Amino acid sequence: MKANRHIQGYTLIEVLVAMMILMMSLTVLFRIFSTGLLNVAVSADYARAVIVAETQLTAVGRDTEFRRGQSEGVVDDRFYWSRTIEDHSPIGRSGEQNSVVSALLVTVAVEWQHRGRTRQVSLNSVRLAPNLDGPV
Repeated sequence: MKANRHIQGYTLIEVLVAMMILMMSLTVLFRIFSTGLLNVAVSADYARAVIVAETQLTAVGRDTEFRRGQSEGVVDDRFYWSRTIEDHSPIGRSGEQNSVVSALLVTVAVEWQHRGRTRQVSLNSVRLAPNLDGPV
């Protein structure tokens, strides 16, 4: 009699190839998810830095005086901000000091560390303030 040569089941090589394909697919998926989580953390830091910068811009003229120069501070022991207030002359109006108000350029830069890299956000605003030099 002839032996029944019909093979049932999978060979060891077929199982190993299937496992390798599964492992490579899972590795790619885990990398995608970990990169997504990292991007969420970076985005949260940027959002927090923008809030710190907007808070410092808002404080000028309300909580602090319109004083030219630079000031610095830290929020949550992580976000370091520096605020610079300087004269701003619109194009074509330089040299005019006769007005009751003056335009000041307020710049706030916020820096922080994330995974060994320094990141930074900077916001600018032009504010009208009482003329600090007085009318000429």
